Amino acid sequence: MKTNQIWILLFLFSLLSCDSVEDKKGRFLLKGNKKLKENDAKGALGFYAEALELDSTYVDAYYNKGLAHVLLIQIEEGISDFSLAIKYQPDFADAYFQRGLSYLDNGEFYKAREDSDKLKSLEPENWQSFFLSGLVEEKLKNLDQALVEFQKASELDPENSDLIVNQATIFFYLKDFESAKALLQSAEIINPTEPNIHNTYSMIYFDEGEYKAALDAVDKAITLNNQQAFYYNNKGLYLLFLGQLEEGLDLINQSIKMDSDNPFSLRNKGIYFVMKDDKISALSYLNDLMKNYPEMDLVKEYFEKAQAL
Repeated sequence: MKTNQIWILLFLFSLLSCDSVEDKKGRFLLKGNKKLKENDAKGALGFYAEALELDSTYVDAYYNKGLAHVLLIQIEEGISDFSLAIKYQPDFADAYFQRGLSYLDNGEFYKAREDSDKLKSLEPENWQSFFLSGLVEEKLKNLDQALVEFQKASELDPENSDLIVNQATIFFYLKDFESAKALLQSAEIINPTEPNIHNTYSMIYFDEGEYKAALDAVDKAITLNNQQAFYYNNKGLYLLFLGQLEEGLDLINQSIKMDSDNPFSLRNKGIYFVMKDDKISALSYLNDLMKNYPEMDLVKEYFEKAQAL
């Protein structure tokens, strides 16, 4: 081999060796992010794992890997990754936010509260800090405090229609329908295409006995977002009360296929069987709900109706 050829090979080798660990892990992160944007969470996980093989303390890879796990409904794995991101960057606010949301999804409400408190201390002017806190208090049935937290979040981000809908939802739970409707009207001005506005209207109309109005409102929500299981469950309930029992049951079953963990859909199946005078089937749903969710609307009423069949 000629001397100049040897020099060229050595030069090329030196260029390759300059491809640092930092560069390589960054490329894997970007490839993972691209997969995540393409809704290929499984593909993204592989690239994030490659990045972490190069640097086991790579905070961004742990955080984005956690997001991918959450998209795959792998909540505990997501929590683990967010925790590792926090371990290596203790002031990582977004990781606390996402971990707090994941704790809520996992039923670990007090751990979520700890993350919301930490987030408030890190970023007291960030609406997400108070939004997470509001969600926690809502889950813990501290509705008045949840309303305070959502109001504070809305003050920090007044153009965020979701935060207004959250307040309206609390007023709905408190049976203050006029306050809820007033908030929904203001949210609709900001973002008329937000489906949760119309779904919340539907729940209010149902409680007011306006079943057709409730159906029309939830249909608007479904038109805007046809991926939410609880919209179909609500529509199924409204159809039951409009006398369209089989159509209602079909939608309730569709909701269960989309999300099998929603106790409201099981309640609605119990209501269906009460309306069909099928005591055994009705009680097979309502017995457990009466034990585990005795305060849920309509459960006690329809449990007693089932017993009386």
